[in-house]
Amino acid sequence: MRARSVASRAIADANTSALGCARWHALPSHETRIEGGTSYNGAIMYSKTNLGADQLSGGIKLSRRGKLIVAAVVGALLATLIGFLVWSAVGGDAYGASANGCVNFTIANSMGGLPIHHCGADAKAFCKDSFAKSDAISLLARPQCVLAGLTEAKVSAG
Repeated sequence: MRARSVASRAIADANTSALGCARWHALPSHETRIEGGTSYNGAIMYSKTNLGADQLSGGIKLSRRGKLIVAAVVGALLATLIGFLVWSAVGGDAYGASANGCVNFTIANSMGGLPIHHCGADAKAFCKDSFAKSDAISLLARPQCVLAGLTEAKVSAG
């Protein structure tokens, strides 16, 4: 029998494929031929055949204390989520609806909604300008000016 290179040898154990158990013949280092004529490139495939007890049993077992801690964390996260959902459903905005000389509305913006808020003399000047123009913001502002009590007749008069 001829001497074999290190690359063409394989040790057969539980972590090699069935090819590791066959008789190996010396060939060039990039190719190995197994008894029976099958060609193989010399790489040994790894296959884990003996699963550990932790993998067979389905995972880590928690103690009673561990289960209580997990339940407390999940409960706190759930309570926070429910609180946020209730707050977002019933909480109003900072300005409220247009009324009593204050004009409040929101227009679409590239970064979300842009709140418009004017009160007093500023609201009167804003509404006067809105009734004079016909751009998109002015058209959105007109109904809010009326809700605030700043009709076209009131802001035009003075």
